[in-house]
Amino acid sequence: MTSNGQTELETVRKALPAELAPRIISARQREDRWTLVVDGEGLDAPARERMEAQLHSALAPGGGDPAPAIAFMGERVRRRIIAIGSGKGGVGKSTVTANLAVALKRAGVKVGVIDADIYGPSQPILLKSEDLKPEAEGETLQPVRGVADIPMLSMGHLVAKGRALAWRGPMAGRALAQLFEANWGDTELLLVDLPPGTGDVQITMLQKFKPDGAVIVSTPQDLALADAARAGSLFDQGEVPILGLVENMAGYVCPHCGEASDPFGSGGVERAAGRLDLPFLGRIPLSHSVRESSDAGDPVALGDTPEAQAFHAIARQIAVAEGLAKA
Repeated sequence: MTSNGQTELETVRKALPAELAPRIISARQREDRWTLVVDGEGLDAPARERMEAQLHSALAPGGGDPAPAIAFMGERVRRRIIAIGSGKGGVGKSTVTANLAVALKRAGVKVGVIDADIYGPSQPILLKSEDLKPEAEGETLQPVRGVADIPMLSMGHLVAKGRALAWRGPMAGRALAQLFEANWGDTELLLVDLPPGTGDVQITMLQKFKPDGAVIVSTPQDLALADAARAGSLFDQGEVPILGLVENMAGYVCPHCGEASDPFGSGGVERAAGRLDLPFLGRIPLSHSVRESSDAGDPVALGDTPEAQAFHAIARQIAVAEGLAKA
């Protein structure tokens, strides 16, 4: 506090022109010298020099006092949020999310993962971080680091392994807010693994942390497609652009005889995308390697197999859609 009861930040802001004052983030005075942290967002080098001259003039007029020490903050990260939803459980949405995160990271995108499935978190297993616990600075969580050094947070990191959560909607909403409001640093794209359905978690996210886009995952069968359509309707109501549909568990090749079959049908998601006039992002085969790598916390997208390439192709389309890669 200054001698007249004002904070040092208030004192500095009152000494500056109205258009400049909000740029001052923090101010400290030690032995008559000011130390300032200034928001430099949107300012090129000449503009920063002009602002620095204004601050010198206001706080050290005539050069009589020590010139202020000024640190400009860099550009704020424009963090995008992509929701991965399905409307139905058991379609492999979490596996798709984990592999897309790895594929995006390999493509040079600074990606993070939020496991928003409060009651059934699986990302700690899929991204091999289930034994990690996030630290907190004040009330702000610090994400843990999973496979490929991907920052991530899940309720699975915050509760004892195997413990069931019997929370009503408001408690789930507050838990979700903690995950979104964590210190995500320079992460530029957050993938949000949503729980099945269209319940409290989805509604809370749309109201408080509106995604920039959504990806819908479904198997080819009609029942899964009906639930996926309901998930799409929820995003439409929330005015969230749907980036496209992914067909998971699309076809199976027997590793012994090589015969191909379609236990869940074939092409249903692509046809649905055509009917809805939405992009079809691609299909992921039903594969032992995807299942085994997921259980081991070693996502198949870390490699270059045909299954991995399917995830990489979808990830590239997402990165292009969000302006994080060139078409």
